[in-house]
Amino acid sequence: MQADLIEEARRQADICNACRYCEGYCSVFPALHRERFLNDGDITQLANLCHNCRGCYHACQYTAPHEFDLNLPKALAEVRRDSWETYAWPAPVARRFHTHGGAIAIASVLGFAILFLVIRMIGEAGGGGFYTVLSHNAMVGIFLPAFLFPLASIAVSLRRYWTFVGGGRVQVSDVASAIGMVASMKDLAAGHGDGCNFEDEDRFSHARRYAHQAIMSGFLLCFASTATATLLHYLFNMPAPYPFWSIPKLLGVPGGIILTLGCVWMASLKLQSERELGDVNAWSGDFGFITLLGFVALSGLALYVLGSSIAMPVLLALHLGAVLALFMLTPFTKMAHGFYRLTALIRNAQVDG
Repeated sequence: MQADLIEEARRQADICNACRYCEGYCSVFPALHRERFLNDGDITQLANLCHNCRGCYHACQYTAPHEFDLNLPKALAEVRRDSWETYAWPAPVARRFHTHGGAIAIASVLGFAILFLVIRMIGEAGGGGFYTVLSHNAMVGIFLPAFLFPLASIAVSLRRYWTFVGGGRVQVSDVASAIGMVASMKDLAAGHGDGCNFEDEDRFSHARRYAHQAIMSGFLLCFASTATATLLHYLFNMPAPYPFWSIPKLLGVPGGIILTLGCVWMASLKLQSERELGDVNAWSGDFGFITLLGFVALSGLALYVLGSSIAMPVLLALHLGAVLALFMLTPFTKMAHGFYRLTALIRNAQVDG
């Protein structure tokens, strides 16, 4: 990890530890105030507990032009991004995505889409629905490794992180506490419950919290749709396509709508936010990921509506290309933040307990 980022975050954290004005703001400050001396692992843990709500910045009396020049949200955001890049496997891909995320996302989607169109040109796959473009076996052969790769990559990354922050044996109560924090997005409400200051300077708002929840719930509904379709295919010999009133469609269509709207909302909030209160070097990667995730949902909905039209092969190629790009890039995008934050909250629950 970059020592200069750690040292700057430690300098600011030491001042915050002496002041303690923001003690009840979020999970960061109680964790910060537990320690008198902060080692590199402590700073990294604090960085991944931080949700960049920016409430502490607007409440702070030591921001510029004060000589202390505190900007804790920015300092922790830089350490957080550096920790993801350091522990990612393989690390060089993570560094490149954070600085060129938009271009990489677009190139990946188009590249994979062209690949699927070339496969179709080679010959018809046979079967009904989407399987006339790409056979079921071909989809499994392509997407199963693409699904397993990010899981393995993230597992390696989190193990490295857990070791560095001094994590111990995990208890069920620690996991339950962390999942509860994630589900409620409690830290985005701040300790006072008025919300965060992300998109409009010092005005409190729950918008970012609700946008996060929309993205999370929409994604989980889409994942549940795919999972139930897999069960129907293999356990009940009921292959796709499925009618609207089937479980996969009743989960997937609302999930796709919620996920699309959540991503549009989050992108709007990010455009309104002050970049200098976050990690400017990761802005492209963050925005590229939001755009990619939203396009996966939107292209899936378009495919559902136009699935029987002549546009179906192109739409399917674009959708599958976006899904494949999302899978392959997951360990190096903002999606990794969810895994790291859950792990940081589990570690925090261990210390609290």
